[in-house]
Amino acid sequence: MSTPLTVNMPRDLLAGVELGGTKCICILGTGPDRILAQRQIPTREPAETLDRVAETLASWHTEYGSFCALGIASFGPLEAQDHWRKSGRIAATAKPGWSGTDVAGRLGAGLDVPVGFATDVEGAALAEGRWGGARGLDDYAYITVGTGVGVSLIVAGHSAGGFGHSELGHIRVVQRAGEQWSGICPFHGSCIEGLISGPAIAARTGVPAEQLPADHPVWESLAFTLGQLMHILVLATAPRRILIGGGVFQSRDYLFEHIRQTLHSSLGGYRHATELDDLKRYVAPPELGGLAGPLGALALAADAAAAHRHLP
Repeated sequence: MSTPLTVNMPRDLLAGVELGGTKCICILGTGPDRILAQRQIPTREPAETLDRVAETLASWHTEYGSFCALGIASFGPLEAQDHWRKSGRIAATAKPGWSGTDVAGRLGAGLDVPVGFATDVEGAALAEGRWGGARGLDDYAYITVGTGVGVSLIVAGHSAGGFGHSELGHIRVVQRAGEQWSGICPFHGSCIEGLISGPAIAARTGVPAEQLPADHPVWESLAFTLGQLMHILVLATAPRRILIGGGVFQSRDYLFEHIRQTLHSSLGGYRHATELDDLKRYVAPPELGGLAGPLGALALAADAAAAHRHLP
């Protein structure tokens, strides 16, 4: 597991950008205990959005002094080129205008600092491992359910990936008996993201997810779908904890009891581990809450700074 960066002000100040599908959060600090500045920018077309982010970073450089690294936690999918972390580009995406955008190149230009680049869900996972609910664990999973559905798998202290990053939000699953909704994913229709992302819930019910009551039947469908995803995670990499965050889960702690029950039912007693004896601890919200995403960008910056210092 990566060792947290020892930060001294102002030389080790870190800058981060969480680029989400609907909003972008810029953050400046050293970790959850010291956040000097934070700014939210709507995610619109690439040039406008990235120009405003670059202006924010430049203004912070003037106001607070130089920072030692920049971390970018971006919505995906990210481009697989040599090693996807080194590309800095967004690949084919359903978000209009963003396919092929060189995010890291645009935001890192002129800063002369190391740049860390990964998916927003991997950033959040690394932040939870560094400062939050996965501290001390080398094997865990982070699921986010918001504008999209993303999964980051941390295995033996490292993010799992080969030619690209995990895209488990796009696997196909079965629906509950009697349900045959087509889903909204432009690539796969009724994949997990197409069924339970925030936009999918709104399309299915006609009401934004945040306005739906706790007893709406769509939450049972969400729990059934997530139960299958967690079943796959348990049998694939045996994470020691599964954290679930994202906008759909904000202020909806009651959903966790539903999804724990569906995981238990889905596994059917097939696999036993002490971690699975306490599902309340095993399937949990992120300890960093809504800050997991922005702090994920700082975690990527810290890793980039540490890697740069170890270069020959």
